[in-house]
Amino acid sequence: MYFILFICFVVLQRLLELVVAKRNEKWARSQGATEYGQGHYPYIVLLHTLFIIALIIEYLFKSGSFSLSFMIAFLLLIMIKGWVISSLGRYWNTKILRIPNSVLVKKGFYKLFKHPNYFIVICEIIVIPMVFNLYVTAIIFTLLNALMLNVRIRAEEKAWAID
Repeated sequence: MYFILFICFVVLQRLLELVVAKRNEKWARSQGATEYGQGHYPYIVLLHTLFIIALIIEYLFKSGSFSLSFMIAFLLLIMIKGWVISSLGRYWNTKILRIPNSVLVKKGFYKLFKHPNYFIVICEIIVIPMVFNLYVTAIIFTLLNALMLNVRIRAEEKAWAID
């Protein structure tokens, strides 16, 4: 029962993030934004979709026990992610969109880290499965996410190097 509530919450959170991203994308495009990294974006969507499916499958086969400490870590990550998203405001997106003459945001968590959103995603990919001790999903998707972020961060850095 707890797992069902948890996975529904995670899916709802992801869907709400996509709604925010779509709204922000519409605004960015109205400002003349150019999209970068379109080629890898479908793989990011696939990775995160398979992540949710893997959580469910591993739980069904393993019935992992609940970890309160990882649940607390997850809740902290949600708060930090909220801070990251609010720091970027309308500029936050799941896509790489560059508005002409825009500058990098240097407030909030962005004062401390160059890519805090990716730091949060790395942590989520580890912490979410560990709430129910789903080690296989945590390990496999941490590795897959590292490969994807290697591509993603390079594309983002390239987008910001163009002027």
